[in-house]
Amino acid sequence: MERENFKSRLGFILISAGCAIGIGNVWRFPFVVGNHGGGFFVLFYLFFLIAVGVPVLTMEFSVGRASRQSAVKAYKVLEKPGQKWHIHGYIAMFGNYVLMMFYTTVAGWMLYYFYRYVAGGIEKLDGSGVETAFGEMLSKPGNMAFWMLVIVLLGFGICSLGLQKGVERITKWMMLALLALILVLAVHSILLPGGAEGLKFYLLPNLDRLREAGVWNTISAAMNQSFFTLSLGIGAMAIFGSYLGKKKSLLGESINIAALDTFVAIVAGLIIFPACFTYGVSPDSGPSLIFITLPNVFNQMEGGRLWGALFFLFMTFAAFSTIIAVFENIMSCCMDQWHWSRKKAALINVFVIALASMPCVLGFNVWAGFQPLGAGTGVLDLEDFIVSNLLLPGGSLVYLMFCVNRFGWGFKNYLAEANTGDGVKVPAWLRFYFTWILPVLIFILLVQGIWGVVGKLFV
Repeated sequence: MERENFKSRLGFILISAGCAIGIGNVWRFPFVVGNHGGGFFVLFYLFFLIAVGVPVLTMEFSVGRASRQSAVKAYKVLEKPGQKWHIHGYIAMFGNYVLMMFYTTVAGWMLYYFYRYVAGGIEKLDGSGVETAFGEMLSKPGNMAFWMLVIVLLGFGICSLGLQKGVERITKWMMLALLALILVLAVHSILLPGGAEGLKFYLLPNLDRLREAGVWNTISAAMNQSFFTLSLGIGAMAIFGSYLGKKKSLLGESINIAALDTFVAIVAGLIIFPACFTYGVSPDSGPSLIFITLPNVFNQMEGGRLWGALFFLFMTFAAFSTIIAVFENIMSCCMDQWHWSRKKAALINVFVIALASMPCVLGFNVWAGFQPLGAGTGVLDLEDFIVSNLLLPGGSLVYLMFCVNRFGWGFKNYLAEANTGDGVKVPAWLRFYFTWILPVLIFILLVQGIWGVVGKLFV
């Protein structure tokens, strides 16, 4: 079967960025910035994005483009006879499935809230009413399962149409709409009466807040955010490398994708902080920010129903762009591994993902007593821990070692692939950094991520 290719370079950049741009960009990034010295955090974040995130992104793309295969078979094509690097390919695919086990449910929440704003009702609720509405949604497994299933069917339906006719065509327009929406929302938010104070809190370096958060904590949080924002380590980016031609070098393309991802994350803060400061609302983290704090803000605005609907449409696009990208990765692996047709891969995985997503749905109601990571945690927290703290950093470390180690693919092969085409090249003198320093940084992230969660169970 001939390998499909992207129709345009723009399609590749927007789809890869769409995979990286997700819910975490919007509800996690602004909060972490605000709590770690504002502008200082942003500077540290940008530094680590260039020093850690972009290099590993070039490696995933290189493995994909050189092999022209999905996660599992990519290693088999490039590794030397008798080597076992391909075992990570199976672990990477497992990671894609686990990610979708909770991401589809959360994307369903976004779509449901968009529907609620369009239909009307939420904008009439007071503060306690908004909080109750979110609690009611979580308490109804049937309702959550329905919206999760809508997301799953839409996602695989688009992927079943093909790379160019489905994934590229739909994601391209969805990402352009997302960028337009986020700019409209940001301009509106900045122009609110208290917008300037929100911007000052968000972006100006503040030594007092930096000292309060702790310099090491700020550096650590920035490294963590820069790394996870690009969805590295589970082959989600390698698959797009396998569809990519040789016209452009991979460092230049990686920089474009990282820049777009960062742009969305920073502009999300331009929406949230001015709005929260204008209406005197604390910018909480996590689900409470998106589903309780911001609806309360929208309900106080002139035309709040419209702004609420636009915001949750933007959030749906942000989540759905990641889902389409990961679904494509899952389907491509099935097609490469078992020679299934695209439609067969879509049909079988609709049932697999829908069934696998049910524990997350039930974790908020029927299985609420199951608290795997301590009091107050649930199924979603466990699934998120497996992906974010284990498989992403662990997988990135494997890709890195495969590309720089002579017992893997090797630095010379990686460098030749990454530098094929026009554009920014990876300098050969970075070999020492890639081989000896970058693995240590990623290993620290891996240990820190595990201990940050598991350590609490023993303290």
